[in-house]
Amino acid sequence: MPKTIAIVSGGLDSVTMAYHLQAQGHTLNLLSVNYGQRHLVEHEFAAKAARSLGVPHNVVDLSPVGRLLSGSSLTDPSVDVPDHKSGSSGGSPNVVPNRNALLLSVAFAVAVAEKAEAVAVGVVDDLNAAPDSNAEFIDSFLTMEKIATRGYAHPDLTLTAPLVKLRKSDVVSLGEELGVPWTETWSCFRGDALQCGRCAACSERQEAFRDAGVTDPTIYQTSDSKELP
Repeated sequence: MPKTIAIVSGGLDSVTMAYHLQAQGHTLNLLSVNYGQRHLVEHEFAAKAARSLGVPHNVVDLSPVGRLLSGSSLTDPSVDVPDHKSGSSGGSPNVVPNRNALLLSVAFAVAVAEKAEAVAVGVVDDLNAAPDSNAEFIDSFLTMEKIATRGYAHPDLTLTAPLVKLRKSDVVSLGEELGVPWTETWSCFRGDALQCGRCAACSERQEAFRDAGVTDPTIYQTSDSKELP
């Protein structure tokens, strides 16, 4: 059973990945990174996943970095999280450029220290995926890390992204088969008490459940799914 450092934010994709990897026989250590994101509540859901799976969960605090990442709605308090249907020109304000490279660098450092055989990330190259959420990036990053960790890492250390070629609806279907508790996952960019139901992440979550033919049990702030009284 390969020892695997799995980057888990608490989101639908990464939690499903964790359940999938455990079902495949991986010995998991879940890793979350605080990079100053406004929706830090997601880490509470990563912790729930760790408890459900019976595996360790560690949080790395890089929150000061977030103050330097201006221009993204996820890290810059002066940039509002737009509603999904509001539209915008240019790149998405919800993208933190190079974020996955940052998270993976931390995960590989931990993997080297722990003599782990794999690092896992739950990226999905679907919809409006960031440029560091595709197979080309994953392959290139692994090539770089093989050089960066040569002589120190487990000789078989690799990077796996088991969901990268799936559609988000496929991830929901997979999670449903694995028994993922959907109410213990978080997608919303806004980070309020309830998921908003209006931002891009919430809209993509709702669409994925619809396309998969799976009932979305999430209680949202809006009437797009579960209406509040």
